[in-house]
Amino acid sequence: METQTASVKKIALNYGLILALSIIVLSVIVYALGMSVEQPWWQSALSFIFTAAIIWMGLKAFKIANEGFLSLGEALKVGLAISLIAGIIGSIFTYLFITVIEPEYVQMVLQKTQENMVQQNPNMTQEQIDMGMGITEKMMGPWIMVAMGIIASLFFGFIISLIEGLILKNNRPELQ
Repeated sequence: METQTASVKKIALNYGLILALSIIVLSVIVYALGMSVEQPWWQSALSFIFTAAIIWMGLKAFKIANEGFLSLGEALKVGLAISLIAGIIGSIFTYLFITVIEPEYVQMVLQKTQENMVQQNPNMTQEQIDMGMGITEKMMGPWIMVAMGIIASLFFGFIISLIEGLILKNNRPELQ
């Protein structure tokens, strides 16, 4: 007897788009409040909550479409696919934000970083400050930020999918 599994692509695309849009809307709200340079703690907390909730909904949808069955491997596959789609879309938004919408953003972040560095370490020499800022500036390049966004999305997506997959797991009984 042949069993049919749900479409990972369809579920990942739908929930990946929902996740990406929710994270983008949150980023726009933070930007509109004038807090984008400081990156408030609640933005990260809400992003994590959105990610966990939307991956959970995607896994539940996959499980329902798969006759109530979900293996850990399928959970990881679905969760990572959702995270990848959200990460790519979010990274495209980030790239457009720092190159088109707010091209001064990187300079504002660098300035704030230098102020924080000097404030937290008042005994730093100018050479140490310059070296730290050089590294920070390289990490703030648009393509580095895009790559880091996708990598972070996949990392957290993996952890969340693993935990949620263990909770939702219901293996299909073996046929004899």
